[in-house]
Amino acid sequence: MAWILIVFLILLGGLIAPFGDILGTKIGKARFSILKLRPKKTATIITIITGGFISSISIGLLILVSEEFRQRLFVDIPFLQKTLDESKKALIPLQEERMELEGKIIKKEAELNQLKNNIKEFRRGNVVIKRGQTLFIAEINSSANIKQDLTKIFNEADKFVRKIVIPINKEAKNILLWRPSDIRKIETIASRGGNRILLIKSATNVLRGDNYVFVSPDLLENKLIVKKGDVITRLILEESDLNLKSINLKIKSLLRETRDEIKSKGSQVNEINTNGNFVKKIRDFLQENQNIKFKLEVVSLRDSKTVEPIVVEINILKIAS
Repeated sequence: MAWILIVFLILLGGLIAPFGDILGTKIGKARFSILKLRPKKTATIITIITGGFISSISIGLLILVSEEFRQRLFVDIPFLQKTLDESKKALIPLQEERMELEGKIIKKEAELNQLKNNIKEFRRGNVVIKRGQTLFIAEINSSANIKQDLTKIFNEADKFVRKIVIPINKEAKNILLWRPSDIRKIETIASRGGNRILLIKSATNVLRGDNYVFVSPDLLENKLIVKKGDVITRLILEESDLNLKSINLKIKSLLRETRDEIKSKGSQVNEINTNGNFVKKIRDFLQENQNIKFKLEVVSLRDSKTVEPIVVEINILKIAS
């Protein structure tokens, strides 16, 4: 069927084309004019219209005779166009995600370069203060002379840091560099009253002998993190865990969870202090009690605020059947 249609279209085109040429020639000789055009241009337009007529008849016959052509023209093409439009819309969030990912890569590359520089400095052995290191901690209470109190704290912090960075230069002063906006922010918050903690951290790595130290302050509420007797975290031990190797791993994991828990509550300490030989206590307890479930509890031994040490003990308890 397709071959017959193709042969028919070729023959039809061959018949109509000479007709258009003859028609254009006769119009040219007759010096016929359309829309006041010159006869030659009129003949050209007639020839173009004849070509368009051939194309129209060809497409019309294809639509009339070929079901496959109708399917392609009226169903597949609109469907493909719709699919293309949907694909373009779906591509937009992917492009945004790609840009975000590229931004993260650039940031990580910058951090990597900074890390490389830090390593070089550490290898030279000259770094005395690390970036982000807490240099000074001070408690701030409500006071009528809050600016005077802060000035005293800043001077004490400056003196403390000078002993680390330039211990030989006794006459050096004001080596801490603050952003004025940070100082205004601290004064504004501290003037509202309440019990707060001022943390002064280094904004960069500092080499021995540097003349200045850029700092970044942080003012935190001095709140109670844990009370004496609080169970901070707990863990259930199964029968398969009742061996020293497994218990040691569980205890390490439990202490990590405890540190994360107090951090989430606002504590600024990085380590948990344990009291007593709890490993021996647990081992002795297990020797006397077998084939039952137990739980480990991390219990606070004191009240601890934002920057105060967290002191705990680990207790092992039976779980009632």
